[in-house]
Amino acid sequence: MINRTPAQQFIPIEQIREGVMVMKDKTLRGVLLISSINFALKSDEEQEAIIYQFQNFLNSLDFSCQIVVNSRKVNITGYIDKIKELEAKQKNELLKIQTAEYRIFIEQIIANGSIMSKNFYIVVPYYPMTELTNVPGATDPNSKSGELTEKKFQTGKYQLSQRMEYISLGIRRCGLKSIALKSEELIELLWALHHPKQAELGYYPDLPPEVIS
Repeated sequence: MINRTPAQQFIPIEQIREGVMVMKDKTLRGVLLISSINFALKSDEEQEAIIYQFQNFLNSLDFSCQIVVNSRKVNITGYIDKIKELEAKQKNELLKIQTAEYRIFIEQIIANGSIMSKNFYIVVPYYPMTELTNVPGATDPNSKSGELTEKKFQTGKYQLSQRMEYISLGIRRCGLKSIALKSEELIELLWALHHPKQAELGYYPDLPPEVIS
């Protein structure tokens, strides 16, 4: 007999609320989505400046963080279908030919290899059970040891947001932009990481209203 253990038991996340991942060990995580730049098209001076700024940013951090690169196949079947519809509706013969040539060009690109998209994230941690012991007024004397109370969560969330803001300012000097993922976006990201085939087709499950915050 095969013991089918729910996949959720292997994910070290207890809950996602207010744009924060609460881990099973009561630590907190925030995620920043980072933009990208075409480094190869920059001049040598620009490349050196970007590397220098990024080096300074890393050296300025007094806490750990994780840089995640997620590559995913892009399914453009729906896009090709729309081109075919547009091609069929074209009344101008020249535009019809150009549309068909463009469709064939895209199909040839796909035939020669998969189209990939890359997303860049920075995962920022905070450890309220240890770090908040030195923050005046952050702990609740009536709470049990190891319990993440509402007060600890809110204080930890604020400290986490300060870290994320610091990182945003640091990478901005490198010519990059960032945005903090909200609860809905965090859930969709985690779902896509564990269901790559469905995400490739653009499918995402419906989320109940209470988790969208």
